Amino acid sequence: KAVISAPAYFNNNQRNATKEAAEIAELEVLRIVSEPTAASLAYGLDKIRKNLKIAVLDLGAGTFDVTILQMNSGIFKVISTSGDTYLGGKDMDDRVLNYLVEETEEKYGIYLREDQKNLNRLRDAGEMTKIHLSSKRSTTIKTQLDINGSKINPHIVLTRDKLEELIRPELDRLRDPLEHAFKDAGLGPQDIDKLVLVGGPTRMPVIK
Repeated sequence: KAVISAPAYFNNNQRNATKEAAEIAELEVLRIVSEPTAASLAYGLDKIRKNLKIAVLDLGAGTFDVTILQMNSGIFKVISTSGDTYLGGKDMDDRVLNYLVEETEEKYGIYLREDQKNLNRLRDAGEMTKIHLSSKRSTTIKTQLDINGSKINPHIVLTRDKLEELIRPELDRLRDPLEHAFKDAGLGPQDIDKLVLVGGPTRMPVIK
């Protein structure tokens, strides 16, 4: 048996297709709930015995969704939803990767733009650094690159301030979906009782 979450903007056809896919996998689908509702339940907001207006900000690897919910006696209703299907942690990782490539190429006089193996190593190192900078002000990126049989260990210091500067274009793009969701709901930020942040990038201090 299963309760399955689906994006808030899924229509009935998409929800039914999700249910049918689960049934093909021999699951008994008890219910399809919206992802913002699932997040609110996970945080125990249904246990609060009063009416609430809830904003759920879901910033994942590749998408950003904003949903405004109304909860009455534990029953959730989606008031509005908005988002950007091309905005997420991966876009931030791309910014960090470009910075690391530029720093490494300049420091060692090499060309990395078409070296997929080393680009993947730098991307992984950059992603870990982004995570570390949620709790630290500065950290050193450590990885090992293989350049024509020679091992290179670039140690690049990245600060939280520099990271926030690099991802500023992505941070600025968070505003439009928020404003659209509030406008469609006929509400302002002051009307929200609870804010739920979902997804790894929301742990970054600048996002909070």
